[in-house]
Amino acid sequence: MDLSNLKPAEGSVKNQGKRVGRGQGSGKGGTAARGHKGAKSRSGYSKKIGFEGGQMPLQRRVPKFGFTNINRKEYQGINLDTLQLLVDDKKIKDTVDLDTLFTNGLTTKNDLVKIMGRGELKAKLKVSAHKFTATAKAAIEAAGGEAVTL
Repeated sequence: MDLSNLKPAEGSVKNQGKRVGRGQGSGKGGTAARGHKGAKSRSGYSKKIGFEGGQMPLQRRVPKFGFTNINRKEYQGINLDTLQLLVDDKKIKDTVDLDTLFTNGLTTKNDLVKIMGRGELKAKLKVSAHKFTATAKAAIEAAGGEAVTL
């Protein structure tokens, strides 16, 4: 290696490209390669999401249907087999509340929790949640535990 074959490290130099709008002599003066008139020739132009060149956008062409209830309550469902896994892994001992579910990553801080009846529960647990299915409540009490509705 000597001074005649020095070059910058691979990927360190990007081609700057031709400078537009710097006079007629540059070949990219005048309209600065943007053409004449129209939205794209102006400064500050940004295409709106879903814009289709003035054609009626798909979002507005397709018929709308259905209904979203603004008062709907979403519950985070947790099954009995999940609770049994936590017991088997020795992550919980005798009580399950919102804090323990949050620390084990099963819910987020403000979730409403519903205990569901999939799987079987062998451990005697005191479970606190916002809702229980009938099968889940029966299974918890059959294992000698307690289901506390918040």
